[in-house]
Amino acid sequence: MPTNLHLIPVTSANFDTAIGIKVRPDQERFVSPVVKSLAEAYVYPKAAWPRLILDGDDHAVGFLMAFIDIDWNGTGTDIRSGLWRLNVTPDAQGKGVGRFAVESVAAEVRRNGGHQMYVTWEPGEDGPEGFYRKLGFRLTGETSGGQTVGVLDLTSRQP
Repeated sequence: MPTNLHLIPVTSANFDTAIGIKVRPDQERFVSPVVKSLAEAYVYPKAAWPRLILDGDDHAVGFLMAFIDIDWNGTGTDIRSGLWRLNVTPDAQGKGVGRFAVESVAAEVRRNGGHQMYVTWEPGEDGPEGFYRKLGFRLTGETSGGQTVGVLDLTSRQP
């Protein structure tokens, strides 16, 4: 894994860099573009936690957006946090950037008092399920907007 990975907030100064983050063409059906994520962050500012993933001082290698303390089912009884989006540039894939992103979101969820971290993914051959399952996410049996829901217990292990 690259040793200089870190997160920075998306700002007006790095907005163009953020929306320039693209995944491989064959992965586009599995993840929304960054510009959609940023629009959702604007609409849900209290829940969304968008971040650029940098390797070194200024080399953008990915984008993540977490959700923090959302009312999952709209009843106020199921508050969840987790990874909403993950986009990693083709040249950075397979180098630990995705794992770093998951670990970073897990740390933020823990800082906010969470004990579980959720993620959703688009099902399909060559999709991200294997990646998330390898990190310890287990299927909940739920779907959200047609996506598979996974959960990671943060009390017993590090992702």
